[in-house]
Amino acid sequence: MTEPAAPERRRQPPLSKDTRLCISLAGRPSNIGTRFHNHLYEVLGLDFIYKAFTTTDIAAAIGGVRALGIRGCSVSMPFKEDVLSLVDEVEPSALGIRSVNTIVNDDGRLTASNTDFLAVQQLIRENGLDPDDPVLIRGSGGMASAVAAAFRDAGFHSGTIMARNGDTGRALAERVGYSYADEGGAAAGQILVNVTPIGMAGGPETEQHAFGSEAIRRAHTVFDVVALPSETPLIKAARAAGVGVITGAQVIALQAAEQFHRYTGVRPSPEQVAEASAVSRA
Repeated sequence: MTEPAAPERRRQPPLSKDTRLCISLAGRPSNIGTRFHNHLYEVLGLDFIYKAFTTTDIAAAIGGVRALGIRGCSVSMPFKEDVLSLVDEVEPSALGIRSVNTIVNDDGRLTASNTDFLAVQQLIRENGLDPDDPVLIRGSGGMASAVAAAFRDAGFHSGTIMARNGDTGRALAERVGYSYADEGGAAAGQILVNVTPIGMAGGPETEQHAFGSEAIRRAHTVFDVVALPSETPLIKAARAAGVGVITGAQVIALQAAEQFHRYTGVRPSPEQVAEASAVSRA
């Protein structure tokens, strides 16, 4: 049987004065977005290049995006809220949660959105999660805000925010209409979502689980937003318990693909997104 031919790759134009630049701004830049976007530029033959940066002056950095004609800018912690006042338009995906992860520059006009929110909503739909099931979200930062709002807007009205920072945890719970539980209390949900660095490669809690073994066994879906590694200790524990999982690798691939489309006007195929996601985490 003949193997199907691999998709033909287009020739990427050489770097020139016309090459369009997209960047990311993060407190701790990684190679994930850089590899993802540049891989797709090469595959699709697009005259773009992507570079990760950090900054100590976010206002000046966003001014540079505008002044230099940088086409797109991915925004990570700790800048997701700070950029709200620095753009011209904020789409509903970011406005409602006061958290931005994507900026598009159209001839000097900057539009902000949150593709994390959009990706989580898509994963809720694709996994057939039941809005009648209670959701327990651990975390209270910018990404937790996007996750909680995505669940709320998808009709999940029974939810709990659990956070070590009581002030931000209670504030997030109040914004989305969920209850609050501190990390020392007993809380459970049929859908468990980790939106903390627990289990992240290279972090201080890399071998830990965000939820206890009993809570995992009682859940029917465990959702870990941590993308590196794709198989976090929490995801491994859920698989071992026979519980359905949604991974951070899925979130980051979907949100990055949406960013890519907004920057370039080209929507890569699911197969191309999967390939770029694997390359980004290699």
